[in-house]
Amino acid sequence: MPRKFLLIADGTEESRSAAYFAARRARNTGGVVTVLAVVDTEGGFEHWLGVGETMRAEAREAAEAALESLSEDVEEVTETRPEVILRDGDLIEALRELLETDPAISILVLGASTGKDGPGPLVSALGRGKGLFEDRTIPVTVVPGNLSRADIKALT
Repeated sequence: MPRKFLLIADGTEESRSAAYFAARRARNTGGVVTVLAVVDTEGGFEHWLGVGETMRAEAREAAEAALESLSEDVEEVTETRPEVILRDGDLIEALRELLETDPAISILVLGASTGKDGPGPLVSALGRGKGLFEDRTIPVTVVPGNLSRADIKALT
């Protein structure tokens, strides 16, 4: 069973850098790429009639678009369509569940934002030592969002 490089499709530019890194590593090592998108169903807009459902539908459309975009990026490099997974709920919980059910996932590849708001929620949580993965730990590769494709190519 080939090892899987797991990506998070969140629609950010840094996720594209992570996708390129993961695709090159998978191609060069005989692995495959899995892309996960999570629709946040805890919008908190239920008290406004119809707004909650509209917000969930928009979030699902955005997640599907992010999945498709990253999948195309990965396929361009690997010449293979990645596995795509769309889940509802909390991102951390979806990650935990996926890691528990898929033993082939070997590496989580995250893109780090270079903006003033910090590297992103997952990278920040990992940096603070938060236990994202309770029962199964895997290596995490953090790809700086400002790396060029040439830089990433040299690293992979």
